Amino acid sequence: MPQLQDSHWTVWLICCFLSVVHIHAQNDLTVPQEVTLTTNMLMQQISLSWLGSSVTTFDVMILRPELNETVFYDTHLTVNKTNGRYEWNWTSAEPLECTSLSVQIRSREGTATSDWSNAQILQGNDLPTNAKFQFYPQDRVVLAGSSTTFCCIVAEGLRFGSIHYGDVAQNATRLSRRSYSVTVTDQPTSIIWGTNVLCQDIENSGMAGAVIFVGYPPLLSDFKCETYDLVSAVCQWNRRDTRLHGKRRTRFSLNNRKCAETSLMEIKSCNSELWEGNWTLEAVNPLGQYSVFDSADIRHRVRPVPPSNLSAVVNAWNATLLWTWEYGSYDSLALACQVDLSNQGNGTKRTFTGAGLRSVQLLELHPDEDYNVKVRCGAQQNFWKWGNWSEPLSIKTNIDVPDPPDVWMHINDDNTGQIIWKPLTARQSHGQITSYEVTVWSPEENLQHTETLTPDSFTLSVNLTQMSAFTSDNQIMATVIAKNAAGGSLPTSVIIPLRVEDKTPIVETRVNYTDRGFHLIWQDETNSSCGYVIEWHNALCQRDCSVEWVKLPIGSTNASISSANFQPGVRYNISLFSCSSELLHRWYGYTQELAPSRTIPHLSISQQGSDILLTWGVMPEVSRRGYIVGYNVYLSNDSQLVQLANILGEDSRKYTVKGLSEGTYKFTVKAYTSAGEDTGATTSITVQLLADWLILEILASLGATALLLAIVTFLCYKKRKWVKTAFYPDIPQPKLNDDWSRTRGLLDVSASPHNPVHVVEKPEMDSFKEVLVVIPEEDEEEEDQMIGDEPADTDEPSSLRYYNRMVDERPIRPRYPDSSDSSVSSMDSGQTDVTYTGIQTSASSLVFQTDRQLSSEVEMAANGGGYRPQRQAMSSSDASRPMDLQSSPEPQAACSGGYKPQTSWHSDSPGEAEERDRPAPCLGSPTSVASTQFLLPDGESDEHGEEKRPLSASAAGWFSNLLSSAKP
Repeated sequence: MPQLQDSHWTVWLICCFLSVVHIHAQNDLTVPQEVTLTTNMLMQQISLSWLGSSVTTFDVMILRPELNETVFYDTHLTVNKTNGRYEWNWTSAEPLECTSLSVQIRSREGTATSDWSNAQILQGNDLPTNAKFQFYPQDRVVLAGSSTTFCCIVAEGLRFGSIHYGDVAQNATRLSRRSYSVTVTDQPTSIIWGTNVLCQDIENSGMAGAVIFVGYPPLLSDFKCETYDLVSAVCQWNRRDTRLHGKRRTRFSLNNRKCAETSLMEIKSCNSELWEGNWTLEAVNPLGQYSVFDSADIRHRVRPVPPSNLSAVVNAWNATLLWTWEYGSYDSLALACQVDLSNQGNGTKRTFTGAGLRSVQLLELHPDEDYNVKVRCGAQQNFWKWGNWSEPLSIKTNIDVPDPPDVWMHINDDNTGQIIWKPLTARQSHGQITSYEVTVWSPEENLQHTETLTPDSFTLSVNLTQMSAFTSDNQIMATVIAKNAAGGSLPTSVIIPLRVEDKTPIVETRVNYTDRGFHLIWQDETNSSCGYVIEWHNALCQRDCSVEWVKLPIGSTNASISSANFQPGVRYNISLFSCSSELLHRWYGYTQELAPSRTIPHLSISQQGSDILLTWGVMPEVSRRGYIVGYNVYLSNDSQLVQLANILGEDSRKYTVKGLSEGTYKFTVKAYTSAGEDTGATTSITVQLLADWLILEILASLGATALLLAIVTFLCYKKRKWVKTAFYPDIPQPKLNDDWSRTRGLLDVSASPHNPVHVVEKPEMDSFKEVLVVIPEEDEEEEDQMIGDEPADTDEPSSLRYYNRMVDERPIRPRYPDSSDSSVSSMDSGQTDVTYTGIQTSASSLVFQTDRQLSSEVEMAANGGGYRPQRQAMSSSDASRPMDLQSSPEPQAACSGGYKPQTSWHSDSPGEAEERDRPAPCLGSPTSVASTQFLLPDGESDEHGEEKRPLSASAAGWFSNLLSSAKP
């Protein structure tokens, strides 16, 4: 325990000691004394100086006292000591006039510091005593791309509004009660009078501002000195535009001598009265300065002045140019002079040399032309630069006789021709043309005729037929002379053939146009001793054409011709002649093909049965505008064209459209070149298939029918008795051959054992078609029920009924039709009633009938039931009718031998049958209701097994009898 107490006291003593040492050390750092504050308002800089102890580290604090804001604070600031005083400089971002600043400083050594010195106050211009509107800095010159801080002091009683740099409002920062600042970065160069910066209060009742000039420091290049007079020096250079003007402009000095400023251009110059050999040029402006150097020998920097007093002595083909020099020192100077000669917009430069050169001769000029001349010179030895151009001089050469005109001839198809020549250009006429003299003469007969034409005439028409009447020569000569004020040109002649000998026709060859023109190739002709002539003109021209030509030298075998008068879509005829006017070759071609300008002519259409023939005419040459490649044939369908054919070849001018049905058709035919189609010719036609032939066939059919009817009528008239017998036989009257007054016994009406109707069905017959169905015999019991006990009457008609039905596999059932339906037409019923009778009596014969229904049935049959075919089509109502009959059973047919067509008359008495040893016949024979003729044949055919004849055979029989000449 005593040891712990001793250590505690030891620690407490150490702490007390350290505290005393620290207080003592702090008291040893003295506060900076004699602190002084100076300012540089232009540079916005504060300079602080003071006296202190041996320490070299200090702390500085700068405040804005009004708002108590720290502007700058730095610790461990190391400063230098000069003349026993410490100095420190600080540059403010804001102008020092904006607001008051408080500056304090203290000494530092390690962590120990002294007390702060007394505050040094830099008063700003925002004090209440200065109540006006203010703006800083004023008229500042700054470097382009730098940043500048502006401040605005609002007048007392006003509220701050905004600060604008140029037209742009800036974000402001408050510095004190009345001061506000803005900072503009990356400033662009200003215009010549600077950039305005304005400050306004919120009510726009007051404002203040400044002008800022933004530019560059000087920068020089191409500094050279030269001499004009071999004595003095002229120095020139190029400079950068600093964008600073007026009193802020750049100032120059040459070898420390100020240079006179004559302009604001970028190229400057400065003169020196003597050649010094070495030069220094210095440029200075508010943003900086720049220096350049140059040195040279005077003989290497000679640049002559421009010649003066230019004059000329002018002829037709040349001129002499003269001038003088400003300095006499040029008399011995070797010069090289350049003459610029311009004429009609074209200029050439010609160079001449010589010591003290003062005149030159200009050759190869053209008569009657205007020229502009100017001269410049340079040192021939140690050439430095060309001098400046002299003032231009205008001269005009004299006139001279014209050049010989280019003459040619052209012969039309009607044996007329024209002598043509090209107009002379201004350079060829050598003066204004006054007239043309044309002479036509015969070399052999020495006959000639001369005509004088006006200057605007370039052709003379001639009649070769009339000329040939006055001379026996095959050709004549034509000579043309051009005249002006200086005289006439040399004559130019051309040969005109009067009689063209019969030769092999010249074949025309197609030629294509390229970017160089029409390229023509031919073989050299030995008889063309003076060259060739190629002429061309519009192929559509027939008389007095506008002909162009070109003459080629001897030995030429190819040429490319072109003309500014060539037009697209125009065909040109090109001819090659010898110089003696003999035609050697012909070509034709287009410079550019176009689509035809009009439709094809004479489009016609005609019908040939079900085919349509389209034909059209030849496209006129004026409308082709290219080579006709072929034709397109279209079918117009709802405002759309459907192509039917593409016909190649210009001469193929027809097309057949085959296999058309009835209707109206519209066709369009278009001719086309390599450039496209024409607008198309359209025609239409209404197709009526075989209309004429149909009328002829109808008329022929009617004629044949009329002829057939006439023949039939004639035959029927000739065979009228046979026709009456065959189709309308006399009905015999019934006769009573026996005594009917006595009582008769019952007639045996038992059925024959071989009487069932045999129905033959074809295998291919449709199972749904109607066939004949036999009603089988009923039992005796059913007969008794139907007839009762009444005796049978032999004269009572017995009914054997047949029904049509659909053939199927179902068993046959007996059917008993209602007596009320027995006489209904076969079109309305499926049954046929066949009545068997004996020898009928007259209408007064007695008929015995026990059944009332049977009586009504016979009565209906007698009143018109008539005979109807056994097989008829079943109607829908019949098909749906039940097959089972609703009437009471009817007596069985007396005979089942079947129904047969009516053939001949037979006796039906039972006695005759017995005598013939054959079964007793049926009770009577089936007869038509309207006839007493028996419908069934005799039994001989059945007895001998003969087949029944078909109806067609019967029909053939009566038709042959009809045509037979034997009378019945």
